[in-house]
Amino acid sequence: MTVAEGSQRLSQTQPRGSDLRFLHPAWLHRTNDLSSSASAFPGLKARSSRLPPRAASSLLSPAIVAAIIVALSLAVVPKAKGQEAIAPTNEELAGIAERGRLLYEYDQAAWHAADAVQLANPKAVEGQLYIAKKENGKWLVVFGKLNDDRSRFAITYQADEQATLRLFAIHQQRGEPQDQGFFLYAARAMDLALQDFGRTNRPYDVAVLPAGAEQLYVYLYPAQTQARVYPLGGDVRYLVSADGMKISEKRQMHKTIIENQPTQHAKKAVAGYHTHALSDLPEDTDVFHVLTQDTPVSEIVLTPHFSYQIKTDGTIQLEKDRKRRK
Repeated sequence: MTVAEGSQRLSQTQPRGSDLRFLHPAWLHRTNDLSSSASAFPGLKARSSRLPPRAASSLLSPAIVAAIIVALSLAVVPKAKGQEAIAPTNEELAGIAERGRLLYEYDQAAWHAADAVQLANPKAVEGQLYIAKKENGKWLVVFGKLNDDRSRFAITYQADEQATLRLFAIHQQRGEPQDQGFFLYAARAMDLALQDFGRTNRPYDVAVLPAGAEQLYVYLYPAQTQARVYPLGGDVRYLVSADGMKISEKRQMHKTIIENQPTQHAKKAVAGYHTHALSDLPEDTDVFHVLTQDTPVSEIVLTPHFSYQIKTDGTIQLEKDRKRRK
């Protein structure tokens, strides 16, 4: 067993974009025809090549937060004929917040566990997939690969969360136990979503979380490529069948990727903001975007009919209906 802490991670010495892709699901190497995932997604990179701490972008000072909300709430937004906007319930917003928090935790667990395994024995997991799962309040991350007919998932290493999400104990799995449950289904679901998503010319991260009715959510979202910049947008959430074999729903959460550079006023900022035209709800990745910042700041999300504020703990507050000019 090896215990490694995230503060010792390779990202402190390894620049983003270096060839650490062997740990990423998009670079899954298999001997059957589904091994094409590795070549089909050249833009996907490993989390373990993350950049050092960054400052937030698209930020606002306290003096202009209220003014921005008021000014943008007056914007003219086309309204579908005969369609009335219905405000989301507290339960809906709480569900989005919870998924966003879990996505953040998954991302952190996968990041630090992958770094810990690389520090312990980097060659041992080359070409393998890693998948995280939360059990009894703690995260575990397994490393392994699908067999040729996708009927089993062979586990080579397991990383167990210790005191924090930055600290993982690494266990080599002798005999490579063959999982036929969650990790098998999650690996299938990831592979299915990656193939549907298509080729990408930039790095993306992938995560899988349990959904209702024993289904799975697969998230594809842009990875950080520049220091002090948090990408937001260009992300998709898939709803996949319990066995990971069929896509039930594909949700384009955002289209355009925002990568605003930090400004000299970032230290005084208390909120960021962006508009969201695809739906009247904030997205799971909006919550993730707030939480993933080294010093989280709230985010104002303006949809066609509503204004929301995502607080630094991931809580979503409905601010007001957006007014329209006649």
